[in-house]
Amino acid sequence: MRLDGLGALISGGASGLGAATARLLSERGARVAIVDLDGDGAGALAAELGDRAVSFRADVTAEEQVRAAVERTVEAFGELRLVVGCAGIAWGERVVGGEGAARLEPFEKVVGVNLVGMFNVLRLGAEAMSDNARDDEGERGAVVMTASIAAFEGQTGQIAYSASKAGVAGMTLPAARDLASLGIRVCTIAPGLFDTPLLAELPQKARDGLAAGIPFPRRLGRPSEYAQLVAQIAENPMLNGETIRLDGALRMPPR
Repeated sequence: MRLDGLGALISGGASGLGAATARLLSERGARVAIVDLDGDGAGALAAELGDRAVSFRADVTAEEQVRAAVERTVEAFGELRLVVGCAGIAWGERVVGGEGAARLEPFEKVVGVNLVGMFNVLRLGAEAMSDNARDDEGERGAVVMTASIAAFEGQTGQIAYSASKAGVAGMTLPAARDLASLGIRVCTIAPGLFDTPLLAELPQKARDGLAAGIPFPRRLGRPSEYAQLVAQIAENPMLNGETIRLDGALRMPPR
């Protein structure tokens, strides 16, 4: 797909990987809808990007809120061709710790946002794309979801996060197969350690220690590099049904 003039929706688009993606797509000529639970942050970024951007507040786990954001994006841009799912949360807790068994509620919340919320964005975005005219390749649109290398090498205390991200990776191929007849592609990016607001809260010494474990390049990933891969997936019609690790050859240790 050509990015110039394309209509895109980014969930979790107000910060981190999502914000970097919104900026890059806008620079490439796309029109972007920034959707986030942080409505003020989404609005501020849309204002920064100018008339190519709009913003909507939505909880990805709320069906009607996501549906409204999708519908308003189509109204604003005429069509929706690219959906990028970046909304997610993390939680650390062992299955059994000093206070006994892990609590069920945090596990359910992480899976609810990261997996169920991702599916909500996927299904409603794809539904809107199904009304698009096909391009010269027969394509109507593409969805890029976000997993994590924790889907494959979850560390101690990452039981909820790893389960949720493994679910996203597991959805990728069947979703691509489900949507193939409609001309809609689905890929997932599994980032490693990226310089996002979550890691920015750590002391510099801790950040340096994390970066030292990455074979090459020996640094944290840049959100712009995630955004670059989103653009490459959108532009390359043979990328479909794949989960792509973006991690500098990092394989996470047990802790």
